This record gives sequence, structure tokens and C-alpha cells, in this order.
Amino acid sequence: MATIPRTVHLIAPSGYCHNPAAAALGVARLQADGHRVDNSGVIARREQRFAGNDSQRLADINDLAQRDPLPDIVLAVRGGYGASRLLPHIHYAALRERLADAPLALCGHSDFTAIQLALLAQSRMQSFSAPMLAGNFGAEVLSDFTVEHFWRALTSPRLTLEWTTVSQRVQATGTVWGGNLAMIASLIGTPWMPDIQDGILVIEDVNEHPFRIERMLLQLHQSGILSRQKAIITGSFSGTTSTDYDNGYDFTSVWNLIRDLTGIPVITGLPFGHSADTVTLPLGAQGMLTVENTTASLQVSGHPVLR
Repeated sequence: MATIPRTVHLIAPSGYCHNPAAAALGVARLQADGHRVDNSGVIARREQRFAGNDSQRLADINDLAQRDPLPDIVLAVRGGYGASRLLPHIHYAALRERLADAPLALCGHSDFTAIQLALLAQSRMQSFSAPMLAGNFGAEVLSDFTVEHFWRALTSPRLTLEWTTVSQRVQATGTVWGGNLAMIASLIGTPWMPDIQDGILVIEDVNEHPFRIERMLLQLHQSGILSRQKAIITGSFSGTTSTDYDNGYDFTSVWNLIRDLTGIPVITGLPFGHSADTVTLPLGAQGMLTVENTTASLQVSGHPVLR
């Protein structure tokens, strides 16, 4: 889709970009569409398995409080691991003061979920669970679905997503939040976990067997977090293979158990997460979820929108 030229500021708060060619392709594609991409030096930055040392990666986040002018989009290069190290040192108050009314889109997913939820918990700052530079914009085959949904989410004051799911009837309103399930579970008991009442929890993950996903959801359940949710929406759970040992135990088994334990509706099938085709979701926005038979619809509003 045609878009207004934007300024895209790259950050790398997590793992080293092990595929710089994909990142370079992502930059080239954004530039070809008329966008200005800055701070590309973070792509090559490396300290052990990380995209630079902790101070450098922390500065990617904290320096946003001093940037003038602000970019339109802050885009993570990739996920991996490393964001959790930074959470105690992020300048939440300064970021809240600088960015409270700024139409800035902070975008990423995977390991970046930790920073997104910490910002939501500490500064009520919304962000977008969204495609990243290397894995999405730099994919060998660029997904038109992903790109179209990215720009739609960043520019639409009222966003509507529709998909096919298991037949049921659900009507729920609440705060849309979530992201990568492993990162959500890692924040339990910390100041970085947002206290979301009446939430619509959207989850995804990669390379995690169904029993690991079940264990993380049970942790959310047993810590009281799921009881505060109106609904759970599941996205992409890929990168695992069932074996004879599982004997029919799969993700459907997990979703059924969680429904039975909690009484909370679990709506499956949203194209979201570590997959070629993924929607972009504003975290912290207000959502209205409707499921009629096998058609699910999520209307989202109240999120930052690019001018």
C-alpha cells in the first residue's frame, strides 16, 4: 500500500544481527518506498551474542527521551535475547514525559516484548507488536500481508482484524496486551509486568513445544493473571514437531485445558507472531472482540497514530 514517507529509527536492544544481508535488504526496501532510515550502525554492532554491550543497547531506548526531532517509527532490528538485562535501567519517567503525546510508533516483537510490557507497566506507554527489520522487512520473500497490516495499524485510529477460528460465541472488551509468551512469563513477579484488568491477552511463540506453552500458561493462571483477563487470543506457535511420545497431545490440547481450567474463551488462529504473515497489534489499546461461529473480529482503538 502507498504510504507517506516516514523517518524510521533503528534500535538493537537484544541479540546480534546474525543476518546482516537481510537487515540491509530491509533497509533498502524501506528506502525504496521513500522512507528515511537512520541509525543503521546498530545492525553491525556486536558484543558476544548481543547487539552491543548493555550500555549501548540501553542507550537505544533511553536516548529516545532526548531525541529532537523524534522519528516517526522506532524499529527493532531483531529479537533474540538481551532486553531483560535492560529493564531495571530504562528511564521510564523521562520517556513518559517526552513521548506521552508524541505520535511515535515503537515497533518490534519476540524478545522486545519485555521492553514493551515494561514500558506499559511503568509509564503507560503503548507500542506495537510488529514486524522487525531483518526477519520481516528483510525476508527473502516480502509478505504483502505483513507490510499492509503494519502500515494499516500505524495509521488507522480504529483498526479491525478478522480471521477464522474454532466455532464459538464470544463478546469481550478490554485492554489488548501480550506478545511473546516466553517473555510474558519471564516478567511474572517483577515490576515490569503490567497489571492488566479485563484484558484481551494475545500470545505467540516459536520453537516451544506444546508442553512448554502449557507450563507457561499454567504459571500465568496460578499467579492470578489469567483470572483478570476477558479472553485469550492465540497467534502463531511454530518451530516444533510432535512425536510418538506426545500420543496426540498438541496445541489444541493446551487450548482446551486452559479453557476448562479458567473458563476464559481461547480464540485461536490469529496470524500474529513469528510467521511470514503477521498482523501488527497496538499493545495497551482498547479492544472489542467478537466471535460468531467461526468468524473472529478484533476492533482496536485508542493507540498512537502517525500523522
